[in-house]
Amino acid sequence: MSKVRVLVGTRKGAFILTADGKRDKWEVSGPHFAGWEIYHMKGSPVEPDRIYASQSSGWFGQVIQRSSDGGKTWETPGGGVGKSPEGFPIGESNRFVYDTSSETGAPLTTHQWYDGTQHPWEFKRVWHLEPSLTDPDTVYAGVEDAAIFRSTDGAHSWHELPGLRGNGTGPRWQPGAGGMCLHTIILDRTNPQRMYIAISAAGAFRTDDGGKSWTPINRGLRSQFLPDEDAEVGHCVHHIAMHPSRPDTLFMQKHWDVMRSDNAGDMWKEISGNLPTDFGFVIDVHAHEPETVYVVPIKSDSEHYPLDGKLQVFRSRSGGNEWEPLTRGLPQSNCYVNVLRDAMAVDSLDKCGIYFGTTGGQVFASSDAGDSWFPIVGHLPPVLSVEVQTLS
Repeated sequence: MSKVRVLVGTRKGAFILTADGKRDKWEVSGPHFAGWEIYHMKGSPVEPDRIYASQSSGWFGQVIQRSSDGGKTWETPGGGVGKSPEGFPIGESNRFVYDTSSETGAPLTTHQWYDGTQHPWEFKRVWHLEPSLTDPDTVYAGVEDAAIFRSTDGAHSWHELPGLRGNGTGPRWQPGAGGMCLHTIILDRTNPQRMYIAISAAGAFRTDDGGKSWTPINRGLRSQFLPDEDAEVGHCVHHIAMHPSRPDTLFMQKHWDVMRSDNAGDMWKEISGNLPTDFGFVIDVHAHEPETVYVVPIKSDSEHYPLDGKLQVFRSRSGGNEWEPLTRGLPQSNCYVNVLRDAMAVDSLDKCGIYFGTTGGQVFASSDAGDSWFPIVGHLPPVLSVEVQTLS
C-alpha cells in the first residue's frame, strides 16, 4: 500500500508526518532541529528518502541539511555552521558563491528600490529548495536577497546562476513586506531546459536554456502600488503553481488578484472571479485534474487572516473565475491564522489529498480533494512550509 510523508517546516523546527494510503492515522516525528527556523523541506522525486532542508537562525546563519533515510537522520554536507565576518555562511555545505558581474560586465552587487536608493545585495536565507527531477544530487535554491543557486554535489557547494540577476532588470527589483525573496522554483518535466521562478517583489521569470538567460514574464499583471502599474518588473508575486502535464499553463496568487497564463507566462489574465477576496499567499493544483485549483483567501494585505474569522479553502474546477468554498471540518469562527506561500501541497494518490499548514501551528488534510478536512496535528510552531511525498 502507498504511504504519504508530509514535510512540515516551522519557526521552531521540522516535523515529519506519515500515514498509509488511507490517511486516517498519522505518526508525528519531530521536532528535528528544534528551535531553528526551517523555511523549507523537500524530497527528491528520484530518491524519495533524500530530503533537503533549509535551516536558519539569526545567530548561526544559514545551514542546508540533508537526509538519506527519509528524515530519520540528518547530515550537514561538508560540515560547518556559522557566519563569516562578511555575513556569508561558513562551512562547505553553506558556501553560496555569488557571481559579482553579469555577462556584459555590469556589476551585480547592488539593487535599486523604487525610491531610487541603492542597496547592496546581501545573503540572508534560503527560502525554497527544489530538487532535480532526474538527479538526486542536483538541487536548486531560491534565496534572499533574490538569486537562484544550484548544487550538483548533494548540497556540498552552491553556485549562482547569474543570468537571472544579470538579465538587466535586477537593479529595479525591490523587497516585499517579507523581504526580497526568490520563493518559487518550478521545473518543467517535459523540457529540462525550462524553469520558472517568482520573486517578491520583482515578478515571475522563465528560462528556456537551463538558467543561462531569463525573461521577465509579467505581461498582464497590474500593480497599483508601482509608479507604472504595468511595469515589466516590480510586481509582488506570492506564489505560482503548475500541473506537470500542462507546463504552459500557470496559476498565480499575486498581491491582490489570482491569475492564469496559458502560454508559459507570456501573458496573464485575472481569474479571481467570485472569490470573496483575491488576496492570499498560496495556490496549488489538483494532482490529476489540471483545471482544479486551490487558494486560501485572507482578508487584506494589512489583515493577514481569514475573512470574518472563517478558515476557507476555495476550489475552482474550471481553471478559475468560478470558485466554491470548502469549509467542512475547518474552523468557522474566531479563526485568525494565515497560510503562507509554501504551506500547501498535494499528494498523488488516486483520491488526491490536499494539505496545508497555518501560522497557528495546525496542519489540515483532506483525503477527498477538499470536500472535507481534518487536522493531522495542532499546536506546532507557526508553519512556514508544507511538502508532500507519495511513497510506494
